[in-house]
Amino acid sequence: MNKKMSIIGVPMDLGQNRRGVDMGPSAMRYAGIIETLQRLDYNTHDLGDISINRPDSKYSKQEDNLRNLHQVAEGNDTLAKMVKEEVGKNRFPLILGGDHSIAIGSLAGISQNYDNLGVIWYDAHGDLNTADTSPSGNIHGMPLAVSLGLGHDKLTNILEYQPKVKPENIVIIGARMLDPEEKELIQEMGIKVYSMHEIDRMGMSAAMTEAIDYLKEKTDGVHLSLDLDGLDPAEAPGVGTPVLGGLSYRESHLAMEMLAEAEIITSAEFVEVNPILDEKNKTATMAVGLVGSLFGEKLK
Repeated sequence: MNKKMSIIGVPMDLGQNRRGVDMGPSAMRYAGIIETLQRLDYNTHDLGDISINRPDSKYSKQEDNLRNLHQVAEGNDTLAKMVKEEVGKNRFPLILGGDHSIAIGSLAGISQNYDNLGVIWYDAHGDLNTADTSPSGNIHGMPLAVSLGLGHDKLTNILEYQPKVKPENIVIIGARMLDPEEKELIQEMGIKVYSMHEIDRMGMSAAMTEAIDYLKEKTDGVHLSLDLDGLDPAEAPGVGTPVLGGLSYRESHLAMEMLAEAEIITSAEFVEVNPILDEKNKTATMAVGLVGSLFGEKLK
């Protein structure tokens, strides 16, 4: 794995309607993410947080059934350009969120550098909604659809190209709350999903082995997009959209350790840490622990 790393904080909380997730990057830094990476001999360059503009008038403004469309698009455009520049410098981009809408910018900036970028979407949700299917208008439920070229032009055309990723290059891990339209899209596009049902039946080790083998065959880089609500809220309470019956902390460590051993991850983001909803920064500390495992740290 590339030992030169750029850390980018994205204090975005406009892709949904619960405040606090904008403090996620600070919470993970406070929990020791820089020190963890330096201990593992990574050359870390913390670029700080990008600036996110607030809506001019009422918070949570709706436009075309999309909450804060202009600000979310603007923030993701800034992120995409920064990520593209860091990848061009041969540095591993590690992005800290912020809500999951930031994956729109992450994937836009990363995928231009690859012919067949793979994506591991570690999440309780599919994030495959559009303005037409979303019951809430929250863009943090749409980034994977946007990256497939589905949705509003302001989002899909960031960096003036689409799609950012092919459906056959996506693996969703830990899904347990999918809307009916998302299920239809998954079937229609042939997106590979390991729901909690599959993981419970086959075990995390077998699921990750299959996922790694599947992506190794067809991709020239893999982006990990890890939403902390993929973990069970009993263990990771500091998230905005908790769903019971999730992955354990230990299962998640195993998944990260297997990705480290496979050496396929070329970029990553950790999102949806909300310290306001957390218990003594527990979820941010878990995120840092998973980052450690992803980059070669072993649990003793």
